[in-house]
Amino acid sequence: MNLQTLLFFLVILPVMSIGLSIALLLNIIDPTGDLFYRMASWWGRFSARVVGIRVEVVGQEHYDPAGTYLIVSNHAGMADIPLILASIHLNLRFVAKEELGRVPLLGRVMKGSGYVLIKRGQNREALQSLLEAAKRLREGRSMHIFPEGTRSEDGRLLPFKRGAFIIASKAGVPVLPVSIIGSHLITPKKSLKIRRGAVKLVIGEPIDPASYPNLEELQQAVYDAIAANLGEQQLAA
Repeated sequence: MNLQTLLFFLVILPVMSIGLSIALLLNIIDPTGDLFYRMASWWGRFSARVVGIRVEVVGQEHYDPAGTYLIVSNHAGMADIPLILASIHLNLRFVAKEELGRVPLLGRVMKGSGYVLIKRGQNREALQSLLEAAKRLREGRSMHIFPEGTRSEDGRLLPFKRGAFIIASKAGVPVLPVSIIGSHLITPKKSLKIRRGAVKLVIGEPIDPASYPNLEELQQAVYDAIAANLGEQQLAA
């Protein structure tokens, strides 16, 4: 076990557990989840510093911090979530897999903070979760979703699922494409090891769902935007 992995278990995980306990109280005081978002954002910055992740963000000018967006990004490592919370300055919630809702304390806090837990597949419950995410967006809270549905082992972009684009279409808010570069080297898939290193987040220009006549074209436009920035930055690295 290297130093970064040891720091995760001895520092970050205990701090997270304490924070989740505090969050139960915060969600009573503030049922909107906005206070929890601020805590989660701090935790993201804290986690990056503790394990030695250097973060570069390109394209902050492409969004309005007071605006509402559906953020869509590739998923390359477990570090993606804290780095997004730390680096993108929006009042943000995540669309996450339903299994996380069964984790004691974590699941309760996520549900109470406005996170949306989604079932896999295309059944009625999955559709209801997508509609709930669209409702959060219409209420003024930005949402984030990983449309690949799983982490990439080598950092390459995987095919997208349709759920994110159903949400965007129903909510009528801009899609903010984000390319995450290098996080698969920080927290490799199928490994508990955490490494020091650099991660780059490239924020693309917002994409208006109303500009695309169907979900397939919207999905392709977002895929192309993320892939383009991912490819350009990897070539430049």
